[in-house]
Amino acid sequence: MARDTDGNTDGNTDRSTDGSTDGSTDWSTERDVAIAVAQFAPVANVADNLASIRDLATTAAQRGASLVVFPEYSSYFTAKLGQDFVDAAQPLDGGFVAGLRALATGLGIHLVAGLVEQIDEPARFSNTLVAVSPAGDIVSTYRKLHLYDAFGDKESDWVRAGDIEPPRLFTFAGFQVGLQTCYDLRFPEVTRRLLDSGATLVLVPSEWVRGPLKEQHWRTLVTARALENTLYVAAADHAPPIGVGNSMIVDPMGVELATIGETTDVATAIISPSRVEQVRTLNPAVAVRRFQVIEK
Repeated sequence: MARDTDGNTDGNTDRSTDGSTDGSTDWSTERDVAIAVAQFAPVANVADNLASIRDLATTAAQRGASLVVFPEYSSYFTAKLGQDFVDAAQPLDGGFVAGLRALATGLGIHLVAGLVEQIDEPARFSNTLVAVSPAGDIVSTYRKLHLYDAFGDKESDWVRAGDIEPPRLFTFAGFQVGLQTCYDLRFPEVTRRLLDSGATLVLVPSEWVRGPLKEQHWRTLVTARALENTLYVAAADHAPPIGVGNSMIVDPMGVELATIGETTDVATAIISPSRVEQVRTLNPAVAVRRFQVIEK
């Protein structure tokens, strides 16, 4: 059984920020901070999902986390998209986000979670991420750009893709934090665009559906987005049986700092802005690249 970064033994594979398991961090500073990914399987009941989020966020805060990332579709989920999602959709000022705001304030932490958002179309909704601060403010929102029209599914039948607009980053403990969702991982330019906007930490709430090679794809793509952009990635997935699980936090060198397997749980890791600076000095690939991301 692996040891969590706060000393707990909960079955997660958490490591110190240099990839070792002895707890040493040569580049630690006063700005080092703990973040967490929280993994659960949302259900078709908003109140039940908020209760799960409350329990997991409380656990994460007790372990020292100041920011907790929850999955895509945290407000409402069933195995197949349909009219029930549209019926369950809520506006940003609805009960689900109000619950997140109250919880963030009560625990004194940042929370990020996926919302089935009500829009001005009678037969579709927005797949939206909401980030709230310890003050209870909505500090960022993100509407999924690349819809999951792949592997036999067609998310666009029910979801309206987000508009392409400048990334809305928020500041957290010396980091500039960007958001993206699930299938966006298969498009490297999404994360690269966040990098170009100044992101040093990218959060990826997801519902990565199980299937042949899908767990391998998930682990590879999350790690690649961190490694190629020399930034931290914290990706939270649904617990099985529908999602692959394996929520994780990866550092700018591609080191997997914390992982949850198949269970409903929380994994924490210590991250540091100085680690980003160190890696970008050692590997200045971002600075010397010769191509830009151009909007289509």
